[in-house]
Amino acid sequence: MSSISVVGAGPSGLAVALMLARQGREVVVFERFEQAGPVGAGFMLQPTGLAVLDALGLTAAVEAMAQPIDHIFGREARRGRVVLDVRYADLKRPRLALGVHRAALFDVLFRACLDAGVRFETGREMRAADAGRLTDAAGVATPAFDLVIDASGARSRIAAGLGAAPRPLAWGALWATVPWPGAPFDPRALQQVYRGASKMVGVLPVGARPDGPDRLATFFWSLRTEDHAAWREAGLDRWKAEVRALWPETAGLLESLADPEQLTLARYGHHTLARPAADRLAVIGDAAHSTSPQLGQGVNMGLLDAWTLAEALVSHPDLSDALTAYAAARRAHVRLYQALSLVFTPFYQADGRVLPWIRDHLLGKAARLPLSPRLLAATVSGLLLDPRPRRPA
Repeated sequence: MSSISVVGAGPSGLAVALMLARQGREVVVFERFEQAGPVGAGFMLQPTGLAVLDALGLTAAVEAMAQPIDHIFGREARRGRVVLDVRYADLKRPRLALGVHRAALFDVLFRACLDAGVRFETGREMRAADAGRLTDAAGVATPAFDLVIDASGARSRIAAGLGAAPRPLAWGALWATVPWPGAPFDPRALQQVYRGASKMVGVLPVGARPDGPDRLATFFWSLRTEDHAAWREAGLDRWKAEVRALWPETAGLLESLADPEQLTLARYGHHTLARPAADRLAVIGDAAHSTSPQLGQGVNMGLLDAWTLAEALVSHPDLSDALTAYAAARRAHVRLYQALSLVFTPFYQADGRVLPWIRDHLLGKAARLPLSPRLLAATVSGLLLDPRPRRPA
């Protein structure tokens, strides 16, 4: 098997393209945008995703632009009660996460792909895959590839052909990239403030872009997607007053937001493909499994998919056996985190008073019991059923 097509130039697609090109295979990436580039907010690279970058030899390049994160901290706005307190030092094998701007990870992976000989075809939105051939939105089919890898995200038309039907979630988030505000914000922590489960604001340090030295943060605000039009109509001043009332320290940060266009609405859906593979087709990343970002696993799960698939193609010369091995190897970890996300999201994004009361009064106390800090750290790090590749010798 030598010719492989990858649909989508996000982190998962770039990572798997790089791995397979380094195995000596001919790889072409199809991207729907006219120019491949990063899309979305900053995020956290967890120890799981970092293990994949270790295997690729790219960790240092990403670290140079990223911000180390050792703490995730959330408090209730009215009384200041701490309801989320996770420290990476509590892991059995401590390792910090990284706050990363998407442009930084994209730049490192994209350059490595070019160096490895990966070819890119942009401006082609692929709608279907059959017997190794892709068909784009204009109805133009590609030549047959030995394998098609769908990494085109949660709204993939290709994955829909395998039964993927993401259930839209009622809650999304407004996000923006802003200059790092400095004190009193902790440069090594994801910080969040809640009022019930219907109001949430967060600040994540994400380091720098490849094209500039300035340190940045991702700022986000929980919002029902159906309320987005009303939010725009109400105007920024009213919204800023609400944010300041919830978290007064954000006043300086909000000054950098002068136009609603600076804030992007992220919409989420939940789905898990029963089997992320078919004839000459593998599905990875959000195309195979998408959910709320509350556990911060999206990019990391996609990187793990990419690594697992690439390893399966080496270990199993028969393609059908390789795809079966890939699906089996990822099944337990994916389903565990999909279930955890589905269970925990309503405690942080929902209407009503019961769930936030349980979160604030019961879960917060339970988190301080013996062994709970290690379990919490392992959960947010993606390390339950530890799927990490071994470090290179």
